[in-house]
Amino acid sequence: MRTGLYYKQPKTVLNKGTGFLSGYTHSLNPYAGCAFACSYCYVRGMPVSLFRQQEWGTWVDVKQGAAEVLRRQLRTAKKRGPVTIFMSSSTDPYQPAEYGERVTRSLLETMAQEPPDFLLVQTRSPLVTRDIDLLKRLGDRVRVSMTIETDREDMRKLFSPSAPPIAARLRALAALSEAGIATQAAIAPLLPSSESFPRLLRQATRRVCIDDYFNGDGSGGKRTQRLGLEALYRKHGLSEWYHPEALQLVIERIRQEFRDGEWLVSQEGFEP
Repeated sequence: MRTGLYYKQPKTVLNKGTGFLSGYTHSLNPYAGCAFACSYCYVRGMPVSLFRQQEWGTWVDVKQGAAEVLRRQLRTAKKRGPVTIFMSSSTDPYQPAEYGERVTRSLLETMAQEPPDFLLVQTRSPLVTRDIDLLKRLGDRVRVSMTIETDREDMRKLFSPSAPPIAARLRALAALSEAGIATQAAIAPLLPSSESFPRLLRQATRRVCIDDYFNGDGSGGKRTQRLGLEALYRKHGLSEWYHPEALQLVIERIRQEFRDGEWLVSQEGFEP
């Protein structure tokens, strides 16, 4: 799938944290659209995608000048009280466009100079390791949350074929942890996985957040249902994984490797 880049000049980049992200004062998206085009992404069914009249994954808006806009907004927001930021809520800050455009890095440079009280970086891309220098400057004000929905490459290829391989994500997560950066693995949404999945995660991080379609899409699973995911599960004989009980199965496996407090469920695991 080819992705076209479109250049925008945003007036604002910090948006009020609401709904699932109500624990944050703001969300921050360096891009609009996402080339990873995961089949289960609920953003596919949101206005930013539906009104575009282009297939999700084929377009990405690059927010030019975002760093300077962020600097102004940060200074204003910090005068009003603590600032906590979730990056990103509707795109991946380290999708392929970031290699050349470096919007996310420019935002981190700004935040290293004007630090928020807390920043969560949510990604599924090993490219995040490029910015270890800036992440370390943020110290205990930052956590990197790496999406690792499964340990099975066949499932990754079925549900998110354009996303980075699982092994590369695990290596990146371990590198971040070894650099002293706070990390977590986000099994979100959980996909069919093996019993050895938690052992692999334990080698890369000390914290796990688990989520599914029924808790994490902000509508009790209704947004995901409209995407037709249930039919995909049924077609491949995976129906037992498209069910709330799958969450409990994965939790029981995780508890064999992670202590209480090291694993969290849904919204709690993503909060500051």
